[in-house]
Amino acid sequence: MWGVTLTENGLQVRSDLPKPCPAEGEILVRVLQAGICETDLQLVRGYMNFRGILGHEFVGIAEAGRYAGGRVVGEINNPCRRCPYCTQGLGNHCPHRTVLGILNHDGAFAEYVAVPQENLHPVPESLSLDQATFTEPLAAACQILQQIDISPSSQIIVLGDGRLGNLCAQVLNGQGGAVTVIGKHPEKLRRFASLGIPTLLLDDATFDRRADVVVDCTGSSRGIETALRLVKPRGTIVMKTTVADTQAVSWAPLVIDEITLVGSRCGPFDEALRMLENRQIDIHPLITARYPLREALTAFDVATQPQQLKVLLEMEGLSEDSGRR
Repeated sequence: MWGVTLTENGLQVRSDLPKPCPAEGEILVRVLQAGICETDLQLVRGYMNFRGILGHEFVGIAEAGRYAGGRVVGEINNPCRRCPYCTQGLGNHCPHRTVLGILNHDGAFAEYVAVPQENLHPVPESLSLDQATFTEPLAAACQILQQIDISPSSQIIVLGDGRLGNLCAQVLNGQGGAVTVIGKHPEKLRRFASLGIPTLLLDDATFDRRADVVVDCTGSSRGIETALRLVKPRGTIVMKTTVADTQAVSWAPLVIDEITLVGSRCGPFDEALRMLENRQIDIHPLITARYPLREALTAFDVATQPQQLKVLLEMEGLSEDSGRR
């Protein structure tokens, strides 16, 4: 089987990996397409000390189970479903969980991936392969709405003009608040024009602390510092950034200005699929490059370039013989 593994020696593309053997409750999924995200890039830099097959944004064909033969996407947290966290509906925080392509579970940058059947969601026929591939990051953007209240009077800043920042801005823009995106890259900020979302270059921003909500999607260890310069007293910072670097920040402003800090990660797949099906989210301007899985090393190099947004890995064309290994 072809796949992309992260080892102590870095990334490797291999054609001799064993086909996954699903554990009890898991379904084998034949991967059709997957997306490289900031977390994957941080994992390569040492985040979580992960070793194994990377990848958690994917769409594929279920090989068995209730969705056999159909297209599916999969939630990435694999909880034990027995502990107190799980029985309280907090499986994403299960202390025994594995996380697809991130923590003790091989991911989807391969021809096949094993996923708990309970994590799978059928993909509506009306969605393209590209749209379905964005389900997981869009669900992460939707999670913000599960955690904080957005009112029509809310002044919202999305900090970061990349992949996740774009999706968060689109989701929040549909809630009635006034959304502004602040970023460093003019070519990325121009992509918001067709969405009707105002933008600012970071160098031109006025740090007048008027924002009710600041969402940090920078992917930088310095993002929280900038967010603290933008959020108003008693405002809210939503942290979407996870980095391998150590973050040295003075936390005094959080106390002095009574700032609410909200950590936010995985979200509702059903809501993400509904938004995609209703054409509420435009993912197409986000796709900037495509590569076959065999060229994943090049794809990862390209994904680190500042002008790039979503880089997709396509499984089409891999040998049938390698897929049966």
